[in-house]
Amino acid sequence: MPKSRIRKKSDYTPPTTATAVKLSSGRSWIAPLMLGLFLVGLIWIVVYYVTSAAWPIEAIGNWNIVIGFAFIAGGFGVSTQWK
Repeated sequence: MPKSRIRKKSDYTPPTTATAVKLSSGRSWIAPLMLGLFLVGLIWIVVYYVTSAAWPIEAIGNWNIVIGFAFIAGGFGVSTQWK
């Protein structure tokens, strides 16, 4: 059985110029905003329970919980843009 030919040249040739990879995406504001919304929502709900519904807005009653969770949901919404 005949032997196969040995290749003289390798298939892979490395690139001659180096390409720079940009790591910054320009979205450095997303993480602080996300954490801020989480904290505002958490503080809103905690203040509502600790003050026995006297704060933050007494007139709307249990809707204060919905507002707190809306801030938290906004934080989750912003987190989808984080890279």
